[in-house]
Amino acid sequence: MLLENFTVFLVFVAFMGFASKRLLTYLHAFQQEEYDNSRFLNWVFANRVFDRRLSAGLIVICILWIFAGEFRFFINTIILIGFTAIAYTEKDPRKDSKKKLAMTDRAKRIYIAALICSALSCAPVLILDIPFIWLVLVQAIPVMLVLGNLSLKPYEDRVQRKFWKDAHEKLTRLSPTVIGVTGSFGKTSVKHILAHILQSAAPTLATPGSVNTPMGIARIIREQLDETHRFFIVEMGAYGPGSIDRLCKLAPPDHGIISAIGHAHYERFKTLEAVAETKFELAQAAMGKGGRVIVQEKTLRFPYTDAMKSNNLDHFIIVGNLPTHGLFIEKAEQKMSGLEMRIRWDNATYVLDVPLFGLHHADNVALAFAAACKMGMNPKDVVTVLKSTPQIPHRLEVKPMPGKGIIIDDAYNSNPLGFRSALDLLYQLGHKKRKILITPGMVELGGAHDEIHRQIGLHAAQRCDIAIVVKPERIASFISGFKEEARADQAVIEVDTFAEAQKWANDNMNGTDVVLIENDLPDLYERVPRL
Repeated sequence: MLLENFTVFLVFVAFMGFASKRLLTYLHAFQQEEYDNSRFLNWVFANRVFDRRLSAGLIVICILWIFAGEFRFFINTIILIGFTAIAYTEKDPRKDSKKKLAMTDRAKRIYIAALICSALSCAPVLILDIPFIWLVLVQAIPVMLVLGNLSLKPYEDRVQRKFWKDAHEKLTRLSPTVIGVTGSFGKTSVKHILAHILQSAAPTLATPGSVNTPMGIARIIREQLDETHRFFIVEMGAYGPGSIDRLCKLAPPDHGIISAIGHAHYERFKTLEAVAETKFELAQAAMGKGGRVIVQEKTLRFPYTDAMKSNNLDHFIIVGNLPTHGLFIEKAEQKMSGLEMRIRWDNATYVLDVPLFGLHHADNVALAFAAACKMGMNPKDVVTVLKSTPQIPHRLEVKPMPGKGIIIDDAYNSNPLGFRSALDLLYQLGHKKRKILITPGMVELGGAHDEIHRQIGLHAAQRCDIAIVVKPERIASFISGFKEEARADQAVIEVDTFAEAQKWANDNMNGTDVVLIENDLPDLYERVPRL
């Protein structure tokens, strides 16, 4: 009896070792879903990320236990070996992932809380020694993360309130000119271009990369903003109605820029009207401080946004392709060296040479130009500074590869307009060359997913020779659209991972090929764990 009890204790230890590894696997996805409990559980169920191998073995063991319960020592030994083997072979997402699991302080707290929940849930099996309970506990691992997160919510709320308060008070005390930038797409590019321009006039801080959430922005304010900064450019992401308003309370904008209203994150909003109303929360906040709102003309195609503009004409600057707009884009052409634009601003014409690629950047450049001028810069100085604009990492970044051709890196793009613009650039740079597209498609398009991908597939067939499709089951409509329009000498190559696509390109590229990398899925879309 003593030996059997000791074996049960060893099984408990082995289970905790297994749980410690399996929790990391789930935590990786939980982190990418921004610790949103419902979205994480939806991901688990939608992708059927349940344990199969160990559970199948436990089912067999449970059947043996029913008919041979007297061999408890032998049965527990098998379970112990199973837990130990899986724990030993489970991959560590902190090392073996495209975007590695970052063990931030919050991630550590959730992980430890989930481990405690897992340990406490073992109490019944330690008392009753029934193998069926182990089967339930194995499948309940993702639930333990959610329970751990829920148990920490009061503490996390206090921590976030403190960080929010510290950041807000510091921003208020230092009082730089705050420029909020939002949009379904283009906001990171506008921020990048505007920061380059303003930096030439005065010390400027911009939120880095795609940092656009409350805690991300608060961290940048707390750690990087100082009294020398005259301008602070804040990218603001929208993840549901009210989200921009919350960011504006943290960093009240003196001025706002709205780049686009489109299908990015569409599944979270359900309608474009809801997207528009959320993005224009920035306009309300900027006007509340007496500031200007610089918008791309197509953001005003909704009754709500058009009415806001009509009722506040003095606050709006419209950028677009009509002479009546505040900034009129007369011409935009893609040259081999970058964009060439002619714009009309404040009754004067300016020619812009910007070393960026992709015609969709014309709107981004124009928005940044108008904003910089409203910040007090001389338009002629802005024209000069734009000539040295650095390429935007992973956003139509053109990279000549000696002996291997040209790579167009658009790995951080995931919207229909940008995709089309990238394909057009591929066609232009690949004139009389082999043109290769690598893409897993786009994400978070909601009900528009299939039709948008079909249209992009039709366009891709007119612009490239080979389409390497990652995770083809996700974008079957893209493939059907491509094949519908493709010539006999065009091909679709289907692969399971981005690494396979890269290997094909490395093995088959020659010095005249042009390769477009269009979007790169995070692990929770591409590398769904098979447990």
